Amino acid sequence: METEQADPRDLAVIRAALGRSGDGSGGGSGTDGGGAPALGWAAVRAFEAEHGVVLPEPYRTSVAEIADGSRSGPPDHGLLALAELPGDWGADRPERDLGRPFPLTSPWVWEDDPAPAEEIGPVLEQVFGHGSIVLGTDGCGSYWHLVVTGPHRGHVWYINGEGAIPFGAEHGFTTAAPGFAGWVEHWAAGRPWFDAGA
Repeated sequence: METEQADPRDLAVIRAALGRSGDGSGGGSGTDGGGAPALGWAAVRAFEAEHGVVLPEPYRTSVAEIADGSRSGPPDHGLLALAELPGDWGADRPERDLGRPFPLTSPWVWEDDPAPAEEIGPVLEQVFGHGSIVLGTDGCGSYWHLVVTGPHRGHVWYINGEGAIPFGAEHGFTTAAPGFAGWVEHWAAGRPWFDAGA
């Protein structure tokens, strides 16, 4: 998974799924118009400067040149614009800090963790608030994050009220390639997110 240079093949996958075709048909599996207009490089660089990060490729080029979000997805509730949070995010969450490292590199089901709540709580706040942007929601407090800072930079994570798991065949749960392009391609093909062993 390349996070520093945008692979033209990855961009072609993303463009096919999210790109604006010019005829109003959009891309992806939805029928309501596909991707929103791209932000442009100046806006992407301003966002990065404000938050002290450099977005991983191919997401970075996708937002700058292809589409800043998509009503049709992925996920099925729509791909959020770069600076957006889902409507169900909740006002009680701590302020997000994209420049601080995302704390996980392997799945964690905190609901089953025997550690005391006073140990889990601070790490849990970091999982939801540090080093990632929110790509979208599957509803009911389930979110897709793209890690922008830390050892798992470029990986997509599924985070809900019970735990967090990285997306990509190397981590189990799915047959998809890791990273943003793999996540988009898997969705565009109409496959279930967690199709490993299915």
